[in-house]
Amino acid sequence: MEGNQSWIAEFILIGFQLSEDMELVLFDAPLWAFSLFCVLTLLGNGVILGLISLDPRLHTPMYFFLSYLDIADMAYACSTVPQMLANLLSPAKPISAGCITQTFLFLTFAVTECLLLVVMSYDRYVAICHPLRYSVIMSWTVCVMLVVTSWTIGILLSLVHLVLLMPLPFCMAQKIDHFFCEIMAVLKLACTDTHINELMVLAGAVSVLVGPFSSVIISYVCIFHAMLRLQSGEGHSKAFSTCSSHLFVVGLFYGTAIIMYVGPRYGNPKEQKKCLLLFHSLFNPMLNPLIYTLKNSEVKNAMKRVLGIESFMKR
Repeated sequence: MEGNQSWIAEFILIGFQLSEDMELVLFDAPLWAFSLFCVLTLLGNGVILGLISLDPRLHTPMYFFLSYLDIADMAYACSTVPQMLANLLSPAKPISAGCITQTFLFLTFAVTECLLLVVMSYDRYVAICHPLRYSVIMSWTVCVMLVVTSWTIGILLSLVHLVLLMPLPFCMAQKIDHFFCEIMAVLKLACTDTHINELMVLAGAVSVLVGPFSSVIISYVCIFHAMLRLQSGEGHSKAFSTCSSHLFVVGLFYGTAIIMYVGPRYGNPKEQKKCLLLFHSLFNPMLNPLIYTLKNSEVKNAMKRVLGIESFMKR
């Protein structure tokens, strides 16, 4: 048995094992389509980052947090999608030490995005429920500390999983049943008891999914309660416009995550979760800039100012 155990330097990603109907739905599109989605993700989030940097009116805590959410989105997509595209081109090509790096990066960016969404919901709570104290509570020092804390927790939590993963002996069966080095798929290759690792993954999932999502719900319950006390219709629409974009993003991010873990078990749940994770990794980051552009008048006005459309229309 000991002769069949070693630290494997290379892994092969199996990718998707779908029915013929599902393969037609998912992979009928040529490879360039997935490459285009990846480019649109980087381009869309890059445009939002550029607008926030160029327009002084967007130099507020809300858009400060949004800029770091865009960075996390781009990094989140880049940690999985390029390897998936490479695997589609060369299915048998192994991934070496980069597999462990990919696991670490994916966990870091996923945890960080969860926490940044909570920070953004807290920012909206303070803006609507305590508007007179907003500038005091959400000072730039506090904003920087919240962002640094989010990234630090994401890195430290990922390091814990990495430290527990590295010493494990792996069997010679080096095929990972996933389209990237997802931690649970990697743990299945271990030739030893992985209950501690699985327990830590579960504890981490609860702490970064259930806990933050509960905080977001509590924040918006307080926000909606405050909105009901507003007398003017203009106050209602302004309060809603500042929250609607964030609510859409939270719904997409947490919605797909919850479906992955508590969704229906019919069919082939393993392959369904892979497809959902593909949506989670590729389409969520691509849709976020579109949501903030369409649902947020401040971003649309900033785009007009940067492109010079607003000044041209005034002439």
